[in-house]
Amino acid sequence: MTDPLLAHATEYGRMYARSTSEPFTVPSITTVIGQQPHGLDGWFGYMGASSLAKDPLLADCLGSPAKIRQAVNRAAKAAETYRDEAAKRGDRVHNYCEQVALRALGRPHAMKETREALAANGEEAFAVRFDEWWELYRVEPIAPEITVWNKSVGYAGTLDLVAKINGRICVIDYKTKGTTRDGTVKPLDDKVVMQLVAGMKAEESLVDPVAGEWEPWKYGENPVLLAVAIGETEVRPVRANPDVLKHHWWKFCALRRVWELSADTISAGTALIPVPPPLPARTA
Repeated sequence: MTDPLLAHATEYGRMYARSTSEPFTVPSITTVIGQQPHGLDGWFGYMGASSLAKDPLLADCLGSPAKIRQAVNRAAKAAETYRDEAAKRGDRVHNYCEQVALRALGRPHAMKETREALAANGEEAFAVRFDEWWELYRVEPIAPEITVWNKSVGYAGTLDLVAKINGRICVIDYKTKGTTRDGTVKPLDDKVVMQLVAGMKAEESLVDPVAGEWEPWKYGENPVLLAVAIGETEVRPVRANPDVLKHHWWKFCALRRVWELSADTISAGTALIPVPPPLPARTA
């Protein structure tokens, strides 16, 4: 995925600026959604235990407390390592998907290079499945990697693709997913609906990041909201249910308020301060 020019990593999460010469002012869509609690304690524990059990050096650690501590430290980082590797894979797949759209639009692209990057990492099956989906659904790209802004609520984000499919305008978000034991792509999390509806509710889209030029958002009137799960065995598109969009939008707005309160708390100052002992009692 192309790193948006106006996005910045901050202590408050990923944030956006209005131009390359202005400071960041609003959180990204994904940063807002990230305020929702994650119940991943069990997964982190499993990843650590699994990594330790599979450690090829484990047998050599027995009888050596120092080596055991090293093995435990490696295991403790297993979930973080897996997450980082999955993020890199997702970026490579997103990059390829973007180049496919750029080529279809007749714009400069690096499709060959991104395809080779996937192949070099043993991930070319993602590209093959994506190409099949692209042709089967006869996707007509309009705007890949388009940055949008909502002033009323206060957020921005970069959408993977706006396209026309079967005559309907679609706002599309790609998710790179693993494969289940039965060979199907893993299901998507419902929170992707928040991401899609926040994109639909944008008020402006970026024209020129250097000049800070924006235009009214053209694609927010009843688009089809598609989340596309891209796997090595299949690509599975799912549509956000129009009947539930308002609820996911209200939840997103509530999380935006949570982000603001958290940012205010961070910038308020030190939360805990030392307390000195009482002064010695005066003697008469």
